[in-house]
Formats: sequence, structure tokens, C-alpha cells
Amino acid sequence: MRIILLRHAESLGNVDELAYTRIPDHALPLTDAGREQARRTGPVIAELAGDEPLAAYVSPYLRTRETLRLLDLPTERVVHEPRLREQDWGNLQEADDQAVQKRLRHEFGHFFYRLPFGESGADVDDRVAAFLSELELRRPDPLHPRSVLVVSHGLTIRLLCRRLFGWSIELFESLSNPGTCEHRVVELVDGRWKLDRPFQQWRDSPDGAVQQ
Repeated sequence: MRIILLRHAESLGNVDELAYTRIPDHALPLTDAGREQARRTGPVIAELAGDEPLAAYVSPYLRTRETLRLLDLPTERVVHEPRLREQDWGNLQEADDQAVQKRLRHEFGHFFYRLPFGESGADVDDRVAAFLSELELRRPDPLHPRSVLVVSHGLTIRLLCRRLFGWSIELFESLSNPGTCEHRVVELVDGRWKLDRPFQQWRDSPDGAVQQ
């Protein structure tokens, strides 16, 4: 099995943090630049998939669904998968409190800090683990495509890899999100998952762990 992990294209929230105060996170659309970004990325993902059928699992947020649509890929099946959604920050956000929560999360750690009206990174980790377990059950099914496209969010993608590779929490917290419409490919080779290229790190992991 091969999994292509793709972060959504540029959304309104990526260029205007105040958008979260008037539009629910799940309803934030792509920008015009993001739509063009997704269109340009379509041939890249098509080349990665090759001639094999493709199963797409997509976060139900608007920006991820728009990204998948604009990739314009032939897919054998498309599943809107809530377990792949962004970390939940609650409903409409207040700008000053949002800044405070981001500061506290950075100081406390992105994995364990629980947002007052939302999730911790650990909560997201639990739900991506459930998704991966279900995907593993489908792997022997000859009717399920061998190539899988996951269109999701930066933190969610990092946690998917943390689960697949058994990375430490310290290493996870040392990694940067992929850029918008940036992809990674993980492939099962001789019973072990392989990552096509590492994530950028903003610091060395405090426990000495490395991506492998």
C-alpha cells in the first residue's frame, strides 16, 4: 500500500487569521491563489498515482474538499472521513483569545495542551490511529486500491506519520507542518513504512529522536 498525504491548498484562514472570528473553521474556503495551487498540484499527484486506481480519503472541511475537487483526479472511491479533520479549536473564535491559546499551546506543547473548547493533539492522535487501523483492515481486500490519497491538514498529517512510524511526542512537536498543497508519500516496503522525504524541523528533538 502507498499513501499520498496532501495538505489542503491555501485557505482564507492561512492569509487572514481574523477569518476564524466570523466563519467556522470547517467552512473556510480556499483563496483564489489556493484554487490555482490545487489545479497545479493535480498533475503532480496524478503522476505519483500512475495508472493505478486511487482511493481518496478527505477531511470533510470545505478547504480539503475543494482541494480534492480541483485536483481533478480519477478516483475509484471518495470517502469524506471526519477523523481526518483539523484539530478542533471550538466554534467561532475570538481573536485575542486565539492569540493567547496559541501562545499557551506553544509553551505547554502541541500534543498535550487541550484547547478549552476543543481538542488536544493527543485527541487528534487517537482518531487518526483509529483511521489507520481501519485502513489496515482494508489493505488485504483486492477490491481496495493499493494507492490511497489522504487530503487533510498539517497537524493531522504529522500525527498520521507519528503513528505510522512510532515517532516520539518530542519529535512530533519538533516538526513543521507541510506547506499548503505540499505532499509526502509513505509506502509499505517489506513490511515497513517508508517516508519519501522528511518533514522540516524547527528544532532538534529534545530526546534525540530522528525521522526514520
